[in-house]
Amino acid sequence: MEDITSNLSSLSFESGLTEDEKNLLYLRARSAGLTFCGAAHASFLFKLVHLLRGIIKCQTTNRDSLASGEDSDLCLGILGMGHIGKQLLHTLLEKTGVNPSHIKISTRRPESAVAFVQTGVECFFDNRRLAAWADVLFLCCLPSHLPKVCTDLHSHLSKHCLVYSFPSAVPVTRLAQLLGHDFILKPQYDLVACDTADMWLSCTHLTTALKNPLLIETSCPLAVNGGISLGLNWVCAVLYSLLNICTSASLGSSDALAVIKRIFKEKWPHTVELNTHSFISSSYASSLLADEPFPWISLTDAQTRETPLLRFLSSSKPMQQCISATYKSQLETTLKWD
Repeated sequence: MEDITSNLSSLSFESGLTEDEKNLLYLRARSAGLTFCGAAHASFLFKLVHLLRGIIKCQTTNRDSLASGEDSDLCLGILGMGHIGKQLLHTLLEKTGVNPSHIKISTRRPESAVAFVQTGVECFFDNRRLAAWADVLFLCCLPSHLPKVCTDLHSHLSKHCLVYSFPSAVPVTRLAQLLGHDFILKPQYDLVACDTADMWLSCTHLTTALKNPLLIETSCPLAVNGGISLGLNWVCAVLYSLLNICTSASLGSSDALAVIKRIFKEKWPHTVELNTHSFISSSYASSLLADEPFPWISLTDAQTRETPLLRFLSSSKPMQQCISATYKSQLETTLKWD
């Protein structure tokens, strides 16, 4: 039966707004865009970490490739099951193919995650237990809850646990102090007015929107389309995260570079330019032996200071294109790990 009310302007969202309120309508598109980008960028990071762990596992067990699809047993934790937490979990299950049994959730309302528990995800309310277990921990709590959450997590996080924080009100330097932890990634979005921002209004259903190649391309961290961008500092922190994971696995610098290059070379036909000088100072790089691991890099410094990697990426358009191509490829592909 035809809906005779579908085109009635008097029933539209905008019809009841004052002129002053209509001037704020752009915030709807911005909110939808930030939700989409937040979930997409977190999924991209997780897929890179998962792939890297898989490659390292294959190498250390003398396997030739990741083609067998064997899971690298990456433990994924999500703290908070509000709007952001649920959207993120939907996205990770849909886009990464992660085994639900490798996901644990800590929330004050475990009953809100019943649908996810039925898929195999474990849900409870114990932040310290989650912190001690997770390899990658997504903080999806409200900013007002963050001090209490950080108190719970302090001294319970493994040094090698990568924390990804969504709350925007607390800078990464302060978050590192509260957690007593420096392996933290926090996206800092730049927002600008543009004519194409309304495209985000199509993100009514996030998992459906994440199948749209145009939206994926627009959300690329190095893009400025759609009025939302992350920029090179976040990309540098992602690459330093991968480097730290190699260091925690005791890979020599030569092997670490090889496995990171492998992730990007699969979707980029040109030479990946990364070398030791790309990541660390020239003086340190010159004395670093091939079988010696890279030093542990503070992600707080990587996101707040000028680093060798930031200088390298700023001057290397081919590497920027390589990262963008990898991002689009990873988001357009759903991997399955059994």
